[in-house]
This record gives sequence, C-alpha cells and structure tokens, in this order.
Amino acid sequence: MTASATLILLMAVLYAVGITVMLERSLTRVLIGFMLVGNATNLLILLVSGPNGTAPIVTGTSADETMADPVPQVLMLTAIVINFGITAFVLALIYRSWWLAQLGDQGDAVPDQHTDDTEAATDATFDAVDLDDAAIQKILADSNEHPDEPDRGLEEKR
Repeated sequence: MTASATLILLMAVLYAVGITVMLERSLTRVLIGFMLVGNATNLLILLVSGPNGTAPIVTGTSADETMADPVPQVLMLTAIVINFGITAFVLALIYRSWWLAQLGDQGDAVPDQHTDDTEAATDATFDAVDLDDAAIQKILADSNEHPDEPDRGLEEKR
C-alpha cells in the first residue's frame, strides 16, 4: 500500500490546526485541538502501518507472507482509548471551571453553620439547584409515568 497524498495532506492539516487551536487559552479550544491531534495520530499510524494483508486466523499458519501486522491496529486502538479518556477528563475540567465561574467570588466554599446569615448564603448558592428540583418535581407530578401510589395501576387492572 502506498500512502495516498490526500491522507498525508489531511494528516498534516489536522496536526497543524490541532496544535494551533491547542495554544489558545480556552479549555474548549484545547479540547478541540487535542481531539484533532488524536485523529491526526490515528491517521499517521494508519499511513505507516504498511500494506494490507490477510487475517492471521484465516490462513492458520504463522509464516504467511501476506499476513497483516496486528501491532499498528493495537496502537491505533490504544490511541483511541487514550484520546477518549483525556477528552472525558478535559470535559470534566470544563464543567468544573464553568460551575466555579457561576458561583462567583464565593467559590464553592460553604458558609459556616454558626453565622446568622447562613440561610441567605445557602439560598443564594443553591438557589439554581432548588429551582431545578422544583421544576423536575412539577414535571413528574404532571405526568402519568410516576403515580403517587405505585400499586394503584395494578389494582385497577385486576
């Protein structure tokens, strides 16, 4: 197999764009850049893996000259798994930084229980969570999927 000029050009563009985007200050752009570099690495492994071959299990012999080398396939699978793990980690970092930005100057520090304005500080911090919980409870109350009495549906069918 000869390397296609299109694949080589695509790999080079993915590396260039990925590294350029990774140098930005935004975590989202770092994530996008890392994903582009990961895909470019997979293309690089594909390009240098050599010619196509037959599967080792089909021929039954280990001395087959046309047998495919499994090492590049394993390397590419490993690169995909590592890329997925780092993507999940960076997504967690992005969510955490967004959450801390929403809390403002207070951060995620919980106020002392012994102060007089504990209720006001707690209400200000967790107001969005309470509003979400109230909205979810209203939706569940309006729907017929979660009745108040779980056995009521069975008794009506009998």
